[in-house]
Amino acid sequence: MSSASSTQVADVDQDFINKVLAKHTAQQPGSLLAILQEVQNNHPRKYLPQEALGYIAARTGIPMSRIYSVATFYALFNLKPQGRNTVCVCRGTACHTRGSRDLMEKLMMNLGLRSGEDAEEQLSVTTADGKMTVRTVACFGQCALAPVIEVNHSIFGHMNERMMMRELEAIDKQEGRS
Repeated sequence: MSSASSTQVADVDQDFINKVLAKHTAQQPGSLLAILQEVQNNHPRKYLPQEALGYIAARTGIPMSRIYSVATFYALFNLKPQGRNTVCVCRGTACHTRGSRDLMEKLMMNLGLRSGEDAEEQLSVTTADGKMTVRTVACFGQCALAPVIEVNHSIFGHMNERMMMRELEAIDKQEGRS
């Protein structure tokens, strides 16, 4: 495919983006959020490639700085490829005092990810094989269930290491690896 006639530039499905833009008026409040969310959800790695942001800016006339500002302000948007599975560990006060830090360390170690103070400052890290993304969140609002983790959009309270390992094994089984 030549790049001039291509509807797929690098990691961007322009046909899909054009359909999304046709549904939303870029000047309406909230429309940029909806556009970015649909584009991200359509991407197999659930992120917003820079090329997609640039294409949206060019098509809508919204300055790239504004699009980038929105994409980096909201935690739901990803600018890096995400794993096929996601584990979110709550770092709120109740979860922290009830062991979420230890859970995070065990999770990182189990997945072969770097742990320690540097890793704790990162909000999101993905395994090299793209299988898993580990995130931290400020609070799930489920403090009575602390410590809390979320695995592929399911909340688990009163989490301990054994329960967490069972959830990771279930993911392995789902992916056909035991």
